[in-house]
Amino acid sequence: METSKYTIKATRTQNSKINEVDWDNIPFGRVFSDHMLVMDFKDGKWGEPEIIPFGDMALHPATSAIHYGQSIFEGMKAYRTKDGDPVVFRPEMNAQRFRKSAHRMCMADIPEDLFLFCLNELLRFDDQWVPKKSTNSMYIRPFMFATDGYTGIKPSETYRFMIFTCPVGSYYTEAINLKIEEDYTRAAAGGVGAAKAAGNYAASLYPAKLAQDQGYHQLIWTDAQTHEYVEEAGTMNILFVIDGKLVTPKESDTILAGITKRSVIEVAKDWGMTVEERKITVKEIIEAIEEGRMTEAFGAGTAATIAPVKMIGFKGKEYHLPGEEKRTFSKKVVEELDNIKYGRIEDRFGWVKKI
Repeated sequence: METSKYTIKATRTQNSKINEVDWDNIPFGRVFSDHMLVMDFKDGKWGEPEIIPFGDMALHPATSAIHYGQSIFEGMKAYRTKDGDPVVFRPEMNAQRFRKSAHRMCMADIPEDLFLFCLNELLRFDDQWVPKKSTNSMYIRPFMFATDGYTGIKPSETYRFMIFTCPVGSYYTEAINLKIEEDYTRAAAGGVGAAKAAGNYAASLYPAKLAQDQGYHQLIWTDAQTHEYVEEAGTMNILFVIDGKLVTPKESDTILAGITKRSVIEVAKDWGMTVEERKITVKEIIEAIEEGRMTEAFGAGTAATIAPVKMIGFKGKEYHLPGEEKRTFSKKVVEELDNIKYGRIEDRFGWVKKI
């Protein structure tokens, strides 16, 4: 057995809530597992991680993350295979992306092996919280925020890294309606769009609410300069099937590098499907729908996995995509990903890691 160079403290809760969970009806992000992991950065180094009972924490009123936004996070999931083993999906990619986000936000670096050590220790500690039901999973939230109690504007000298977990059901239960955003911006070139920074999501809430008030689920974000190019869909990456090809915006400093999206692309290529990662104009999307050349559009992200799109709104007009019977690729690819995650088929990509 491999021995880690890291050590960890752990205190088990005396009041487990696992028997209070309705495993057939789990609201997304509102049920939390018994424990969480905490690790502090001080004097230029990370201290020993500690697993403690899940609960509130005290913060200094001048905590710099609250005032100046040095806060990043990841989203990932664990599953229980058909053989009963708890596993996690592509965690090394989350560790890599977390480091990139920390670098862009001028925060403390956390080595990938330390990130993965903390993750595995917490998941092993609370492995009974990984749902047994095949349609459910455990959502995992690693995050880091600045902790200096100081009101000067500068990079914090102290940080806290934490992980908590939530058993979850489905995020979206039906196909969604999206509106192409023409005024507001998710990210601009040279900004922090490629980082999984908390402020990105705060800035998206108001324009998303305006769209939701009009009957849409989320927005299709466009480029900040011209609003002519498609970038993301709500909090997900977006992909299209046009003329039988899988087409998606090319990653840039305004688009988050999605792990689910990358997995979809790799599966598609494995199947021999043509994949194009490139700039996509709004005009091309609308024309492809009008001409019947677009058979599918869908969002891809950790929470939803695959969220099929049934309608796209643009300039006051609704553009309806073909019905469920035409969504052959997205249905096939989500089934393939689920089969890999839940251990129903061979993991030929080496994506699933045992806890």
